[in-house]
Amino acid sequence: MGYTAIIDYGVGNLKSVANAMAYLGLETRVTGDAGEVERADAVILPGVGAFPDAADRLRRTGLDRVVKAQAGRKPILGICLGMQLLLEESDEVRPTPGLGLIPGRVERIPTQLKLPHIGWNSLTFPNPCPLFQGLEEGAWVYFVHSYCAVPARPEQVAAATDYGVPVTAAVCSGTVFGCQFHPEKSGETGLQILRNFGGLNR
Repeated sequence: MGYTAIIDYGVGNLKSVANAMAYLGLETRVTGDAGEVERADAVILPGVGAFPDAADRLRRTGLDRVVKAQAGRKPILGICLGMQLLLEESDEVRPTPGLGLIPGRVERIPTQLKLPHIGWNSLTFPNPCPLFQGLEEGAWVYFVHSYCAVPARPEQVAAATDYGVPVTAAVCSGTVFGCQFHPEKSGETGLQILRNFGGLNR
């Protein structure tokens, strides 16, 4: 049985993701080593903080090239800021390029409600995605963010939520997936999502 590489580039909530995967019996390795990422059966890119700092750290470590090289070869899951990094560019702080694995941009949520958006919100599933197998519309998950993905292709929006305006909650394109919310903090729903992700490489 192989393992899932949880990429450590200095800005991720690594322990809680690793703990959730371990609870499900899924082996992980928290690593910043390119070779370990390349040998992994799947990759998780976590992230907290500001987009420019995270993008800069990925580039300085060379892990941006590693993630892009693995896209299409194995399942990749971006979580929270990790999902935003999958897109082409973000407006947060200053225009900053992302990994470009999902066409589109990251923009501040255009809502009248308080930002950051912190708390539980329900999901709808506008397009089929294997991450959400076994879940029904209205499943609740936990968010912490002020910016959101605006994919260029509507068919790549795998889940959405409402925070005064429609907000992209998850993206899906081939073997590349992203969750704006934190599955590792979202109870049984989040565990099912991680379980589904773990099953993609078997």
